[in-house]
Amino acid sequence: MRQPVTAGGTPLAGIPRQELHERLKSRLQEGMTALRDLYAAKADPKRFLHGRCSLVDGVLVDLWRAMSLPDELAFAAVGGYGRGELYPASDVDLLILVPESITPETERRLEELVGAFWDIGLDIGHSVRSLQECLAESARDIATQTSLLEARLLAGDSAAFAKLRLAMHAQLDLKTFFSAKLLEQDQRYTRHAHTPYSLEPNCKESPGGLRDLHVIGWIGEAAGIGDDWRGLAYAQLLTLAEAGQARRATTFLQHVRIRLHLLAGRREDRLLFDYQEALAREFGLKASPTKRASEVLMQRYYQNAKLVTQLNTIILQNLAATIFPTHGAPAVYSINSRFQMTRELLDVTAEDVFEREPQAILESFLLMQQRSELKGMTARMLRALWRSRPLLGAKFRADPRNREMFLQIFRQKRGLVQEIRRMNQFGILGAYLPNFGRVVGQMQHDLFHVYTVDQHIVQVLRNVRRFTVAEHAHEYPLLSRLITGFSQHWLIYIAALFHDIAKGRGGDHSKLGRKDALDFCREHCITGEDAALVAWLVEHHLTMSSVAQKQDLADHAVIANFAELVRDERRLTALYILTHADIRGTSPKVWNAWKGKLLEDLFFATRRLLRGATPHQALGVEERQEDARRLIRYYGLMAGVEDKLWNELDTVYFMRHAAEEVAWHTRMVYFRSHDAEPIVRARPNPFGEGLQVMIYAPDQRDLFMRLCSFFARRGFSIVDAKIHTTRHGFALDSFILLDPRGEPNYRDVVGLLEHDLEDRLRQLAPAEVPVRGRLSRQARHFPITPEVRIHPDERGQLYLMSVSAADRPGLLYSVARVLANHGINLHTAKIATLGDRVEDTFLISGSELARNNAVIRIEQELLMELQLAA
Repeated sequence: MRQPVTAGGTPLAGIPRQELHERLKSRLQEGMTALRDLYAAKADPKRFLHGRCSLVDGVLVDLWRAMSLPDELAFAAVGGYGRGELYPASDVDLLILVPESITPETERRLEELVGAFWDIGLDIGHSVRSLQECLAESARDIATQTSLLEARLLAGDSAAFAKLRLAMHAQLDLKTFFSAKLLEQDQRYTRHAHTPYSLEPNCKESPGGLRDLHVIGWIGEAAGIGDDWRGLAYAQLLTLAEAGQARRATTFLQHVRIRLHLLAGRREDRLLFDYQEALAREFGLKASPTKRASEVLMQRYYQNAKLVTQLNTIILQNLAATIFPTHGAPAVYSINSRFQMTRELLDVTAEDVFEREPQAILESFLLMQQRSELKGMTARMLRALWRSRPLLGAKFRADPRNREMFLQIFRQKRGLVQEIRRMNQFGILGAYLPNFGRVVGQMQHDLFHVYTVDQHIVQVLRNVRRFTVAEHAHEYPLLSRLITGFSQHWLIYIAALFHDIAKGRGGDHSKLGRKDALDFCREHCITGEDAALVAWLVEHHLTMSSVAQKQDLADHAVIANFAELVRDERRLTALYILTHADIRGTSPKVWNAWKGKLLEDLFFATRRLLRGATPHQALGVEERQEDARRLIRYYGLMAGVEDKLWNELDTVYFMRHAAEEVAWHTRMVYFRSHDAEPIVRARPNPFGEGLQVMIYAPDQRDLFMRLCSFFARRGFSIVDAKIHTTRHGFALDSFILLDPRGEPNYRDVVGLLEHDLEDRLRQLAPAEVPVRGRLSRQARHFPITPEVRIHPDERGQLYLMSVSAADRPGLLYSVARVLANHGINLHTAKIATLGDRVEDTFLISGSELARNNAVIRIEQELLMELQLAA
């Protein structure tokens, strides 16, 4: 870890400032080139990091001396630079320690010095502070305190610097520092979703990254134990074997970060898709018959990250025992012959407990759930678990006691997700379920998942569990009510565990997963309807999402077909819960309130049908109209004001719009329902993110294309479109818009958007071609083949067009233009955006659609538009 770096200096007094800066800049560039060449030849990360420190040390010391600053100032490296680890594009963090007061001339020279840092090409993070200011800032901010603890003198007053070091250590409260670093780590973990298994992890900040190793060194140094692995091993905080593992893990992460910086040409700590293939080549990795070279690299990274998180857990726990000692021997409370509790941690009674009684492996996780007084596991316990993995073979898995113990973990009232995560972290879950073990660290290149398969499964399990927790009932009121009333809801946990377990095998993972789930149920004595439910959920876990987002929920045939598949309310409820959890578990970007409302509409319509309603009643049109009337009265409008407009609206309109939307539309246009002047109204979306826009105007040629053009040119992404034509020939269209550049204050853009769009509609202005947007990084590196399919609906009256492609700004306009060129009428659009992938469904009509050759031509033109984006 931390090593002293010796700085050298070259006399440069008397050289003109500009020439001095050019010399130092050239020295840095030439030195960096030499270091890069040496690293390419030797691949020694420690030598590179210390070499760059020495290079920068020498340049900065020469610059400091050339500025002829007062002798009472001290010049120090802090942070990672102070530690002696300077990555290719890392900031150079500096402290200029000054007396309590300095002269104006010294201030001027310091300003010149800071300017010179930038002139010579260094990215500097600097602070100019007195001793008291350092102590005050350190007391306020744990990051500053940590950075100053790593301070290393470069030049200047060594006595002043020594005084700072003494004062810092005198001020340091070890217990407070330890607690603060743990809280800081927890906050960092939260920012990264408590997982190292995102598809683009941060090799410095993510769990399992370099920061997990740094925090050990910081606390070890503060405790006077030392910050190198051998010293920690001699202090018996880890074994010599673990020290070796820690050194190798550190070296791997150093290689990753150095190579990332060199590839990117800037500070980039995320393993972005842009760099993964090139990074794999730098490591000498090659593609296998089933995996890209980048996937081989990432699986190696995830294995390393798992090891780092394990070491972090064990060593920090041992440091806590050292820093917070108990008076006398710690109290030990017996739980049973296999386990005991010490310092609120679960411990084994002997090192060989698991070898003697293997069933105790699963029992340990069950005890963590059952005993709320347990805050974790001892280091001895965790090491024993890690060593016990080979014991979970076929004989262990076939033992009825172990099978029952495994099911008991899912039936507990608390701790399920935490213990499943712990089982996965220490390799127990993959050993007990070999099929799960095959997807650990497996990447997913589908443009909407952001986690590996195993981490996504755990996320889905977490989401289902959250629906049962009272503290989260305000977030998911309907789901909380449904799962609370669901008999044996732990069966949904089992379905969540298996829903994606067969990914990567080839074939339909839903059907393959169904077989795995059935085998599991048979082996674990889950029988009859319970086993059938689990298997059915796994097989159909994608169905509800597909129907809600791609089919017309205003069509009673769609609801009837879905109800026929579901068959009963118990299956419907379980599938709704699992689907909601699954979508939320793919990526924070994929879920939105609009998707939630589509699922909810499908759930309620299907439930009404299953409860005996007619197909028409199942859609809830009368209820919706009555709810809309109540809302209209709430706003003070007289009874009957809606009649003139509603007489022009058919049943399909009421089926496709929520009562709140109907009431809003009515309030905006009831007094002008036959006026030829266009009406545009916008508001923040009441159902979630974004902006809701309503357009009411006499129907116009190519209206949908022109609207798509207008929104695209203003940077909006269309996530929902409801297209309706009234009986008297007016367009009543509704859109949900999002700004992909970030969440603006939509209230600020409402007035301008209404004015500009009304003006363009009034003038019958033609569509303006929007700027063709660029594909995202993910879509560029993992392209998908665009697909277009046009076919008649079940009644043969209209046509369904499905479009699947990588998303980009202006994509919907491109589709609308092709349709307009062929005189195709659009009745409704279902816009489904799954991360960087779109799967849109359109209900269309037009005379050309009756001719096969014309349909083929339209499909080809659409494919050309979609492929132009790639």
